[in-house]
Amino acid sequence: MAADEDLAGCRTRLDSAMERGGAWPVDSPWLRDAFAVLPRDRFAPDRLWRWDGRAYVPVDRAVDPAGWADELYSGVYSAAVTQLDGGRPSSSLSAPSVAADMLDSLRVEPGHRVWDLGTGQGWTAALAAWRAGPGLVVGTEVDERLVAFARTRLAAAGLDAEVTAGDGTDGGVPGGGQVDRLHATYAVETVPWSWVKAVRPGGRIVYPWGRLGHIALTVADDGQSATGWVQGLAQFMGDRHAPAQPDGGPAAYAQVRGDTEPETSRALNRDPVGLEDWHLRFALRVAVPDAVLLTARDADGTNAWIHDGHRSWATLVARSDGELPQLLQGGPRRLGDEVLAAWSQWEALGRPDLYDYGITVTPDSQWAWQGAPDTGPRWPIVGLHPAAR
Repeated sequence: MAADEDLAGCRTRLDSAMERGGAWPVDSPWLRDAFAVLPRDRFAPDRLWRWDGRAYVPVDRAVDPAGWADELYSGVYSAAVTQLDGGRPSSSLSAPSVAADMLDSLRVEPGHRVWDLGTGQGWTAALAAWRAGPGLVVGTEVDERLVAFARTRLAAAGLDAEVTAGDGTDGGVPGGGQVDRLHATYAVETVPWSWVKAVRPGGRIVYPWGRLGHIALTVADDGQSATGWVQGLAQFMGDRHAPAQPDGGPAAYAQVRGDTEPETSRALNRDPVGLEDWHLRFALRVAVPDAVLLTARDADGTNAWIHDGHRSWATLVARSDGELPQLLQGGPRRLGDEVLAAWSQWEALGRPDLYDYGITVTPDSQWAWQGAPDTGPRWPIVGLHPAAR
């Protein structure tokens, strides 16, 4: 087992790294105290999983306690994989900075009733319960093994918080009624309307939006809509029962393209290096939500690979010989042209940053917007989960 003094050192280093990186939220100073009282190692299983470049390999606390601690405290922006399903992560402990950012966005106050969805090992439910108070936090987790684990760890921490087994995407608050805050730790492309109904008017919903970004919505006074701004760039695992998001790895691009030759090819009047800007990347995520984008540099410059997870693909190829970059495309869609059009639209809007975007949810529709909920440009959010229809 990792010695207590070793873990204490890991906790101290994490606290210092969070401070150096400006990751402790100024508006929620309670989070720093909660992290100290409820460190992530108390909610971590004895087996973690580390990516070795080809596959996930186990890191067992009993066999390699130092390696286990290093994996758990590998960085401010690093999640710790705690469970695999078919060789792919199915549960994790959130990156410390992301956990703090999302709970800061949730604006939990003492006395608030909180619903924690996708409770996993119970860490974020524990942090919320430390703030809200006894008997006010209920977690929902679809995996019954994780339910048992979270209950054990919450009890060991002396916290009065309930964890129930179930699918929080489709159901209501365990025990009925409404909550003041809803915190989801798994990504959804569309917000189930049941979530809005579960939160009182004026309450907040914080959730990861699909592949990129997390959002804080406020429920309207009449309960018939919820709207709010992008809060950051969190990336979380998706709802296990929703259609799978396209894989973002290079192997997925290769699978979509296969051995097909480009159907079109033309020169570009812009440098693909611009696609390294995360504010642009978020704007593309809004405008072309099913486009998966990868970039990498080589001796010629920045190259980009784009695919939709099905049959359409595009490559932006840098040139170092004085020639213009090239756009190659294949499949039924001209995905590269769609991305370039969205890029031009972002420039025409004045290159807004990701925090200038938001989302509105109503019983019948959902959309993203830029600048202002009512008057800014908007993009429909399609592909609704059945519970959101």
